[in-house]
Amino acid sequence: MGQRAVTGSDEDPRVAELRTAVSRLRRGLAALPAEFPDRGVAEDELAALAAMAAHGTPEILRLRRSLLLIAGAIGSVSALSRGLSDVRDAVELFGRSPRG
Repeated sequence: MGQRAVTGSDEDPRVAELRTAVSRLRRGLAALPAEFPDRGVAEDELAALAAMAAHGTPEILRLRRSLLLIAGAIGSVSALSRGLSDVRDAVELFGRSPRG
């Protein structure tokens, strides 16, 4: 945990939060024994979010697209609702939707 709070680090705290939330949700999904039709979609989009977080500040529209696909894929799986909420909160750190 000490690595995150290193003084002088130029890592964007939003990216760190996204990386942490995505990692938790990926672990939760991997531990879920149940199969469901869109599990592959969720896994693919979580991998995409992890890759975006690993390579600097992600593009907001791409983040939102991935979030929507993940929410659609696992939104009804109650065991993952907290993890999904954490990812949604992390995406929101990058800014609100440009809707009026």
